[in-house]
Amino acid sequence: MSEEDIRQIIANAVPYRPGDARADDRAAETIIHILPGTAYMPEEIRWLWRDWLALGKLHLLVGTAGTGKTAIALSLAAAITADLPWPDGSEQPGGDVLIWSGEDGIADTLLPRFLAAGGCKERIHFVDTAYERGKPRPFDPATDMIRLGEAARQLPALRLLVLDPVVSVVTGDSHKNTETRRGLQPVVDLAAELGCAVLGITHLSKNTNRQEPVHRVAGSIAFGAVARIVLATVKPADPRSPRRLVRAKSNLGPDTGGFEYTLFAAPVPDHGLLAQRVDWGRRLDGSARELMDVETPEPAAGALDEAEAFLRDALGDGPRTRRDLETAAEIEGLSWRTVRRAKKKLGIVATKTGYASGWTWRLPEGVTATDDGDQQE
Repeated sequence: MSEEDIRQIIANAVPYRPGDARADDRAAETIIHILPGTAYMPEEIRWLWRDWLALGKLHLLVGTAGTGKTAIALSLAAAITADLPWPDGSEQPGGDVLIWSGEDGIADTLLPRFLAAGGCKERIHFVDTAYERGKPRPFDPATDMIRLGEAARQLPALRLLVLDPVVSVVTGDSHKNTETRRGLQPVVDLAAELGCAVLGITHLSKNTNRQEPVHRVAGSIAFGAVARIVLATVKPADPRSPRRLVRAKSNLGPDTGGFEYTLFAAPVPDHGLLAQRVDWGRRLDGSARELMDVETPEPAAGALDEAEAFLRDALGDGPRTRRDLETAAEIEGLSWRTVRRAKKKLGIVATKTGYASGWTWRLPEGVTATDDGDQQE
């Protein structure tokens, strides 16, 4: 390159001015919008079922195994699709319902129960298969929530979305507060975007019936914190007594009261089948803790027993790092010293997995997890 060429390049150069970024650079920047209160208008809560299910919000339905959580969800779905009254006798406008279940079969469990409850088959919809580059694969609620929203826009009358189990939407550790909140945020956004109520189904932690009901939700405390309303199912110690659905938490209205209900085998119209159905009973008054006090008392567990149960549950699905376990134990209110004693008693195997990742713990051979989350040796 000659000296004349260099002079020409310098002559044609554009002077640099601070702040004069290119348009594509500006588009890539993160911009925070701050708006005054005058940019908003106060709005009333839009209720699907007043004080129980709110449009555009996330709800939880929690309970121990055998209390009929799925049957209750399908009973509510049937009421919406067939314009049936709510358990308290109040009316509702009706609409469509969308259900994803990772646990129950559609043809042999969900649909029969829905029809036995009197639902309208044309207004119930099920999340079936995801397609990626033209190839089918199972729907993954942890990664496909945005695509589910796009598909659900085809249902303009959608009133309720059921996710069972809701823990499947969390990609990380569902015992970690931050990861659980991050995993639930797309569900919260989806509820607001679609303007429907979202009902996530999950379990109650074991050996917790002396705690406040909302603190008994399995996994991170973030599940109960993020949900605007938490409904809990209760099976009384007396087998002759009806079960109970109680309002364990509400940020939108009353946080007390409930309903009795019984489960029975009902005929599926026009199909010659029997399926589980909910029969709603009388309305109940009182706090969630008072209404749930009919459960079978659990034996008082010492700190070491609680730490053992924690490790069995936390490691039931496979190895976890010690760092993760320390965080989960802190959330559960367990002393790490007690957890270490439980580790020794259970024979937990600790393995050094690398300088950066530290130690990994796993259950020893012969200690396995059953399907409902109970642990056994």
